[in-house]
Amino acid sequence: MEHVLVAIDFSAHGRAVLEQARKLARPDGAQLTLLHVAAPDPDFVGFEVGPQSVRDTRARELDLERREIHRMAEEVREEGIAARAFLFAGPTAETILREAGRLPADFIVMGSHGRGMLGNAFVGSVSRDVLRGATCPVVVVPARVAAAEES
Repeated sequence: MEHVLVAIDFSAHGRAVLEQARKLARPDGAQLTLLHVAAPDPDFVGFEVGPQSVRDTRARELDLERREIHRMAEEVREEGIAARAFLFAGPTAETILREAGRLPADFIVMGSHGRGMLGNAFVGSVSRDVLRGATCPVVVVPARVAAAEES
C-alpha cells in the first residue's frame, strides 16, 4: 500500500477519521494525502457576483481551512508518517474520486455524518456517492466512532 486518501471535512469527528487513516498507513509506511473539499466560491453559486463582503468572508474561511489542513498534515509528519495536504473547491464526492484516481489511492478514508435514510433522501450522501464511484476500498468512519473515542 502506497497512498491513503483522507477526506477531511472539519466536522466534529474529523479526528477519528484521521486516526483511522493513521492506523492504515503505519504498518506499510503509506503516505497520507489529506484532502479537504471546500464549498464553491460564492461567485459561482449563482449567475450574479455576490457582494464583496461575502467574497471577503469566504476568502478568510478558505484561508483558515487551508491553514488547518496543512497543520494536520504537519502533525502527522511529526509522527513519522509521510503526509501532504490539498484543498480544492467543488463538488465533494466528484473531487474525492478524481483525486483518488490521480494518486492513485489504495484506500479512501472518510467520515459519515450518520444522518440516516431521511437525511440522505433529501440532501444526498457524499459517502454513498464515493462508495459507488470508487475503484479502491473505502473506509467510512461513522460519527458514533468519534463519540465513543471522545468519551
